[in-house]
Amino acid sequence: MTFLIVMSIAFVGTHFLLSHPLRKPVVGAIGEKGFLGVYSLVALITLGGMAHAYAAMPPQAPLWAVGDTLWGIGTVVMLLAAILFIGSLFGNPALPDPTGKPKAVPSPRGVFAITRHPMMWAFALWALVHALVFPIPANLVLTAAILILALVGAALQDAKKRRLQPDFWPRWQGVTSYVPFAAIASGRAQGAAAWPNAIVWIGALVLWLAATWAHMPLSGWAAGIWRWVG
Repeated sequence: MTFLIVMSIAFVGTHFLLSHPLRKPVVGAIGEKGFLGVYSLVALITLGGMAHAYAAMPPQAPLWAVGDTLWGIGTVVMLLAAILFIGSLFGNPALPDPTGKPKAVPSPRGVFAITRHPMMWAFALWALVHALVFPIPANLVLTAAILILALVGAALQDAKKRRLQPDFWPRWQGVTSYVPFAAIASGRAQGAAAWPNAIVWIGALVLWLAATWAHMPLSGWAAGIWRWVG
C-alpha cells in the first residue's frame, strides 16, 4: 500500500510539475520533442508503478456494503461521464485558431454548456463511481489519484489558458462553468443548448455499453446494466 501511495503521488505530482512550472525550462533545454519524450517516459514509469503495486496488493475487504442502489447510481453517472467524454471530442470552441487570429466567444453548446472541462469531469466521474462501487483501500488510493489529476488539472488549465489566450479564455470562462451545470443554473448558459446531438448520444451509448460489458471478461464481474441484463 505504501508503494501504491508513493507511486500515485509521483504520477500526479510529476504530471502537474511537467505540465506547468517545469514545461518552459525543459522545452528550452531539450526542445518540444525532447520534452514530450521525457513527459511520456515519466508518465509511463509512474503509471506502471501504480499498476504494479495495485496488481500485487493482497485481497482487501470493502469498506462499505455495495448493493443495487449504489450500482444503479453508478451506472447512471457513468452514462453521463460517457456523454461528457464523447462530447468533448467534437466542436471544442476553446481550441486555439491555427491562424492565430482572435475569435468571438460563441454561446456554449453541447457538453461545453454543462462544463468547459467535459473530458476532465468524465475522468473525475469515472473515479468517483469506481470508488463508490469497489471500495477497497487500494482502489480508493488509485481513484483518488485520478480524481485529483482531473479536477486540479482542470483548474490549473484555466490559469494556463488565461495566460495563453488572454483575448478568449476569460470571456469563455464568463459564459461557461468549471462545475457541471453551474453556468446553466446561474443563467450564463442555456439548458436546452446542453442536450447532446445524435452523434454524441450514439457514441456515448456505445462506449457506455462496451466499457461496462468489458468488465466481465477483464475482471470477472458484471458492471453497469449487465448486472441486471443477460
